[in-house]
Amino acid sequence: MSIRISLRCGVMINRIHVIFCGMLLIGLLAAAGCVGDSRQGADATPAPSAGPSERTLTDGFGRSVTVPVPVESVLCSGSGCVRYLVYLQGEDLIAGVDTIEKEGRSPEGRPYALVHGDWLGDLPLFGEFRGKDDPEKVIGIGPDLVFKTGSAGTSYGTSGAEADTLQGKTGIPVVAFPYGSLRDEAEKADMYYGLRVMGEAIGREDRAEEVIAYIEATMADLERRTGDIPAEERKRVYIGGVSSAGAHGIISTEPAYPPFLWVHADNLASGLGTAHVDIAKEALVDWDPEYIFIDAGTLQMDNEGAIGQLRTDPALRGLSAVNEGNVYAVLPYNFYNINYETVLADAYFIGTVLYPDRFEDIDPEEKADEIYAFFVGEPIFDELNSRFGGIGFSRIPV
Repeated sequence: MSIRISLRCGVMINRIHVIFCGMLLIGLLAAAGCVGDSRQGADATPAPSAGPSERTLTDGFGRSVTVPVPVESVLCSGSGCVRYLVYLQGEDLIAGVDTIEKEGRSPEGRPYALVHGDWLGDLPLFGEFRGKDDPEKVIGIGPDLVFKTGSAGTSYGTSGAEADTLQGKTGIPVVAFPYGSLRDEAEKADMYYGLRVMGEAIGREDRAEEVIAYIEATMADLERRTGDIPAEERKRVYIGGVSSAGAHGIISTEPAYPPFLWVHADNLASGLGTAHVDIAKEALVDWDPEYIFIDAGTLQMDNEGAIGQLRTDPALRGLSAVNEGNVYAVLPYNFYNINYETVLADAYFIGTVLYPDRFEDIDPEEKADEIYAFFVGEPIFDELNSRFGGIGFSRIPV
């Protein structure tokens, strides 16, 4: 009996020992698990945050403007503003339009409108064209921000004060900037800044740089082709019929017309500054250019505008360019502000006319379609040209 008791006690002790060891092992494993979890949490990369809900940027008038991130809807106020947004491939953000997008123009000279005009015209109206905004309509649409631009020095330009007024009346951020141009370095800087600040506001910075690089590369190509032409060999040229806040006739010109600058032609009006001007008809007769280019926007006038004038005015009929058949049509430079894609395309056509040996590898219509596809998404040379009687990039019989 004593042996049984001893054995039973031994078994019980062993069981207690096993249980104790098991409990100790479980505790150790649990402790190890806790330590492992703690280390994993310390070494793990934190979950990404949602990012800032707003950012502050400096617009083209030096104003600090705070905009939401991301921007999901915008309005574009002023001549050319929608064009810039299309260049940046941000047209999907447009929540409303001004009257020019509702009414259109006949003929239509804005490439972006030929591509996007149908659906733009269906959007809500927020004001009249050339930046005449209706604050109540802006509030009713409720965009995340408003872009506002216009050509400096004109009656339809804009300013920081106008942007402050609209922002104050609506409570909606307004990012404003001068439209700029490619006529000189100062206006080119305005243009590039406008593209960049729009890109920054909507998160399309890379596209803004891509557009700017394309323009710079195009100008460099034109310079490479023509930059070494001696001054005495440069063709004497004139551009007439240039639109400016509407269609104009033969005396309407651009003294700093970029295509002439880029192909190193001798623009006979170049001594008149950089802004658009109307010259005296007598000045054109005195200059007697070798080549005359007519902006097709003049066709909006009666009797085909500048073309009709060259055909019927006795003084103009005596010009050398008319008598020698050196009158050509280019597509519209201005149409609700400057069509930069058309300006680049016109430059190649002008180059093929003045210096064919230096542009023998260029088909100007194909080059135009390449440029249009890059800027507005579709190769629309034929459609645009058809709006102006098909005269673009051709000799005009006068």
